[in-house]
Amino acid sequence: MSTRTLVIAEAGVNHNGDLDLARQLVDIAADAGADLVKFQTFSADRLATRDARKADYQASTTGAGESQHAMLRRLELSEDAHRMLIAHCTQRGIGFFSTGFDIECVDLLVRLGLQRFKIPSGEITNLPYLRHVGRLASHGCPVILSTGMATLGEIDAALGVLENAGTEREQITVLHCNTDYPTPAHEVNLHAMTSIGKAFGVAVGYSDHTEGIAVAIAAVALGASVIEKHFTVDRSLPGPDHPASLEPGELKAMVAAIRSIELALGDGVKRPTPGELKNRPIARKSLVALRPIAAGERFSADNLTAKRPGTGLSPMRWDEMVGQPAARAFAADELITP
Repeated sequence: MSTRTLVIAEAGVNHNGDLDLARQLVDIAADAGADLVKFQTFSADRLATRDARKADYQASTTGAGESQHAMLRRLELSEDAHRMLIAHCTQRGIGFFSTGFDIECVDLLVRLGLQRFKIPSGEITNLPYLRHVGRLASHGCPVILSTGMATLGEIDAALGVLENAGTEREQITVLHCNTDYPTPAHEVNLHAMTSIGKAFGVAVGYSDHTEGIAVAIAAVALGASVIEKHFTVDRSLPGPDHPASLEPGELKAMVAAIRSIELALGDGVKRPTPGELKNRPIARKSLVALRPIAAGERFSADNLTAKRPGTGLSPMRWDEMVGQPAARAFAADELITP
């Protein structure tokens, strides 16, 4: 069977700083059948300067008058909020996950018991951060590395830092990603995901910011072992990421489709399935008398043909039979026996 895809439902900052909404997002992810629900752990003061501008998509969804720092400050989650969300995830039977955006936040997540690390696209060139995560993961924790905006050279350098810090390459899954929200289809370049796997010998996945669910499903068909997708209670809510997120029914449909694709991928061995075997005698053909054949008459293209059912001699034995004398007489349409 094919490998099960790790489906990460990305709540991100779609809680809008409201813990009731955050709990509701956990419920939606659990109901959809996702493996993990992921939030974001950051301190606005450590993440951005006070005059750092917003990304274009953030400005269009939250207004250009507010700084990125001010927006982020509204979306921070406290340590108590993290503990509450972890407890709620446990209650709902879904794994809690979060991206730590700086060293202190990564350490907080470790204190809270997380044993899997997510490196966001923006930190792929942050050497001290990468080195710290690499050291923490050196005892075997999985690491997921997003590569939005990155070149192959930058991915190679980030992998080198992680490995030099003690993380084995086998622990790392590299996610192809485009950080434009929403990502237009012509900029997805999904084949880059497989290129990353071939270039670095790593497991690969896809962090999807396109509209809809089609591209995420296609990524699984191409070999993604991890899918990450933003979701929300309602796309019309205020906030930077809501417009490019799935609504609850869409998230559930995506997870269901991914599970179906996993089954459909199978193990790669070409063989008839049990369901097909019963169709062989119906769909295949046998050697049949084209017209009455007398005993002793030699089989030829003039008196042989191939017709259903496939319960007699295979037409693959045509050359073997042509020129041989018939051991007995055959009526027209009668299956030939040796």
